[in-house]
Amino acid sequence: MFKQFTAAFLAALLALTQTDAVRAADIELPSLGTTSGIISQQQEHDLGRAWLRVYRNRIPTLDDPQLQDYLEQLTYRLASHSQLQDRRLEMLIINNATINAFAVPGGVLGVHTGLFKHAENEHQFSAVMAHELAHLSQRHFARQVDNQRKNSIVSIAGLLASIALAATVGGDAATAGIMATQAAALQNSLRYSRQHEQEADRIGMQTIFAAGMDPAGAPQMFEQMLQATRYTGHRPPEFLLTHPLTEKRVSDAKNRLVKYPKKYYPDPTDYHLMRSRALLAIENNPSLSVNRFKDELSGDSLSKEAARYGLVLAYIRQNKLKAARRELTPLLENSPDNIHYLMADLDIDRAGKNFEKAINKHLELMVKHPNYYPLQLSLSETYMNANRFHESEKLLANLSFTRPTDPHIWFLLAEVRGLAGNISGVHQARAEYFMLTGAFDRARDQLGYARKLVASDYKQTAIIDQRLRDLLELEEKTKKL
Repeated sequence: MFKQFTAAFLAALLALTQTDAVRAADIELPSLGTTSGIISQQQEHDLGRAWLRVYRNRIPTLDDPQLQDYLEQLTYRLASHSQLQDRRLEMLIINNATINAFAVPGGVLGVHTGLFKHAENEHQFSAVMAHELAHLSQRHFARQVDNQRKNSIVSIAGLLASIALAATVGGDAATAGIMATQAAALQNSLRYSRQHEQEADRIGMQTIFAAGMDPAGAPQMFEQMLQATRYTGHRPPEFLLTHPLTEKRVSDAKNRLVKYPKKYYPDPTDYHLMRSRALLAIENNPSLSVNRFKDELSGDSLSKEAARYGLVLAYIRQNKLKAARRELTPLLENSPDNIHYLMADLDIDRAGKNFEKAINKHLELMVKHPNYYPLQLSLSETYMNANRFHESEKLLANLSFTRPTDPHIWFLLAEVRGLAGNISGVHQARAEYFMLTGAFDRARDQLGYARKLVASDYKQTAIIDQRLRDLLELEEKTKKL
């Protein structure tokens, strides 16, 4: 039974991810309530990683290491105060202006940059992430499947396909999917889902409070979403297509605040800095961003400091380096140890082709921040620009050990190995990239090319042969899902 419904699920996802609509994508699924064992946590993990490979193969994600690191650190902080047992998490950032976040069974969480745009502070943003973690911790996906199986209401394959359709497309297409299966059964599954939403609201608020954040962020974020609905007409934010919001949910969230002591919660500057990075990605137009941040500096802004930081980044993208340096100077004077301002300083040096100066600054910073992977990536890029390819390769190779499931690192490693003349290494890095993005045939081809180039090297041949066996095992495991 499990093999049948997971195969149908992945097939449905594969078809759905070929549409433009899935850019709003999501699968509101998750991990720890009581089930009778139809799906184990390991099966959920495997299913989630299979979904992730399909998703990465079809939908581009945002490669912004500083934004990625912020999301990871915040999510791990929340997870450590949640009921989540399996904390093998993967985070995705999708550059899409819609308000959306999602959780896929097995610990895959995704965020649209639009969530940063509409969440006015870290507490509101964290409320959404804690809600998704609650779906995972309570194993809502497994419980919903188990509930349908017990009642023999609908085939699990049909249920999963409809959940996938509602999560990724929503609206009329989801309604059509419901009509194409057993309507009464799926209406019941949606009612069950609403119960999950209430549970996720309650547990999510507990999580953000336990993590030292303001539980009022939850009702505040709900109201932000309702306000966005008024501005966009009849179509609600993407998040609400899979997380229906009623006035009762909003009032329930407000009523729960009585349980929590009132106290002052600081508004972290880092969130607003990351919000500026998200706005830059959404607009994808430095001239537009310059005007935006100038307006914020002269008028209303959630954070003047973050607006100035955004202006610095926009100027760098315009290659107006003197203007960028001028705006960055007061930020560094006020916060000389802020890693984001220091990295903007490095960006200005690199953009001005002052590579040796930038490299020395990188090395000094790495003494204070040895584990900050965005800094290591930045240094690898500077080495590459300075034609110091072997040093860049060494740095990226080390990163590939600490972040082996990050396709962006393998992509960069393949590029720099080509520049360094390590052709067999190019093929091996490409193979890892293709394995993470679900292109198994291309991964096998790359490993084959690499093996031919190192045929006389016993150690390298053995390494490649092992990866070929790993690839075969991964394919077989995927087929058995």
